Amino acid sequence: MTDPKREAENQIKEIPEEKKEDILQSYNQFQDYLKSKIEKGEALGLNEHQIAKGAERVAEYLKRHEEPRNTEEKLLQEMWKVADEDEKHAMGHILVKLAKEHGDS
Repeated sequence: MTDPKREAENQIKEIPEEKKEDILQSYNQFQDYLKSKIEKGEALGLNEHQIAKGAERVAEYLKRHEEPRNTEEKLLQEMWKVADEDEKHAMGHILVKLAKEHGDS
């Protein structure tokens, strides 16, 4: 059985650097990217909890491997660093909710 955390990390690592830069260059582009992934997950039948876990994995990867490119990403990174597991889970749900409401706006 595959490890979902490792699989998510591998998928992120496979994104070409140029595309990663495009996604992370602005908060709005990051929200648009998340929204597209949320819609894909929903189309595959994932529930809100599963999608929020995916958002947690992305946030954890970004915390460990990427420098924030704007103030919003810096704030999210700092919040993620000090959050406990329950708070990270709640923030995963909040990230999904934000992306659904503000992505492509």
